[in-house]
Amino acid sequence: MDHSAQYTPRVLDCNQAALLILCDTPSIGLKRVAMGERYDCTECQESLYGHKYILKEEKPYCIKCYETLFSNTCEVCQKLISCTSKDLSYKDRHWHSDCFLCNKCSRSLVDRPFATKDEVLMCIECYSNEYSAKCHACLKTIMPGSKKMEHKGNSWHESCFTCNRCQQPIGTRSFVQKDANNYCLPCYEKQFALQCVHCKKPITTGGVNYRDQPWHKECFVCIGCKQQLAGQRFTSRDDFAYCLDCFCNLFAKKCAYCTTPISGLGGSKYISFEQRQWHNDCFNCKRCCVSLVGRGFLTCKDDILCPDCGKDI
Repeated sequence: MDHSAQYTPRVLDCNQAALLILCDTPSIGLKRVAMGERYDCTECQESLYGHKYILKEEKPYCIKCYETLFSNTCEVCQKLISCTSKDLSYKDRHWHSDCFLCNKCSRSLVDRPFATKDEVLMCIECYSNEYSAKCHACLKTIMPGSKKMEHKGNSWHESCFTCNRCQQPIGTRSFVQKDANNYCLPCYEKQFALQCVHCKKPITTGGVNYRDQPWHKECFVCIGCKQQLAGQRFTSRDDFAYCLDCFCNLFAKKCAYCTTPISGLGGSKYISFEQRQWHNDCFNCKRCCVSLVGRGFLTCKDDILCPDCGKDI
């Protein structure tokens, strides 16, 4: 973030920008007093007659006492900042103007934008080279305050974040990354996307492969009820896909006892006898209801009977 200013440079801090303050220089006076009248330093009591002095809260101080009592200490050289020197202040820290330098390149920061990191002062160029992200495309520093794009831990200048095919900036548009290259959606679809065998439109995400043909999930549906088949069991007939319910209702044989469809799918067992079929659970003696699966049985018209119940027939 570039905070250049003409007189009071602004600061790029890790947390918040702030102002560099040029502290007021105290007014130095020269007192003329009448003969016999005393005018002494408030601190050392030395006469100020014929000497320079400074008023603070209406009290006079000689230059030496004033600097000892009230002048700030330079952050770099640890010497007092005299009344006649510029006092540069930032976050309650003070510098001589000659000491206010970049910690990396030692250039003066007076009247220039600067940054801080862990209380260390740096010019914008040094701060950027040291801490700013590098563009994944051009490998140059992304300067503070400039727009940058980020994706999967990488950063780009806004102008460098472009489609690998059409070379146009992607900006905030949707894109697809393939083989470490970025593509805007139109270019990706033209170059890579499969086309759905049903709607003929590109498949950009997901999709279903059935009999070596690509489908959108929403296009791969039961030919009967139009329910999506992705993720569930289904079967086919004459190259059309059916959910199990539709397939059974349309094509499965009906149980001779309960009249519901016998799917025969998934390894389910059923009994077949003389053009009739039964679910295993439905293949029971008409009279005593004992299961006839794996046992001998007799028929009486449309009924089936166990040997015991069929004795009297």
